[in-house]
Amino acid sequence: MTTFDDLWFLADEAGQRAAQAYHALTAEREPTIERGRVEHVSRRRFRVLAERIRESGAPYGAHTIVYRPAGELLLCRHEGVDMWVLPGGEPESGESFRETAARELGEEAGIEAHYEGLAIATRIEIRCDDNATWGVLPVFAAEAETTDLEVNDPDGEISAAGWFDEPPADTRDRADLLDWRERAL
Repeated sequence: MTTFDDLWFLADEAGQRAAQAYHALTAEREPTIERGRVEHVSRRRFRVLAERIRESGAPYGAHTIVYRPAGELLLCRHEGVDMWVLPGGEPESGESFRETAARELGEEAGIEAHYEGLAIATRIEIRCDDNATWGVLPVFAAEAETTDLEVNDPDGEISAAGWFDEPPADTRDRADLLDWRERAL
């Protein structure tokens, strides 16, 4: 008896949605930095990420690099990954990536910011066995309009937020943040 494996179909649909999302993001303005990376995941994780990509084009939602004029960057402590991360998360129904990034910034750090455009666009290739797809990770740049931090994360994943002159060693994508700051500020 042969079992139908629908992962290839899901991966194809996800890749098509990712291409649409990437084109829409970069049509108005090129990002400051474009990156690519490959992630090898379990079959179960592949399905979860491919379903997210099929819905929005992004496996991990949208994020924001928030800075103050002195060059300090805003980071949030994410307990699920035990790292400092950029504020961000998954889109809600009908939200654009930019709207998602702003909503998540409010929830995870309690501040408002002036959005300037796409800072980093990372093409994330997801692989599992013979299956592969990709999604985009959009990171927007924004200058803080308010700076008093208050975490009000409904998911309970963010335990703290802070301003950093230098991102801590346990900051996700630290090299990209430093590269962006050097180019943009």
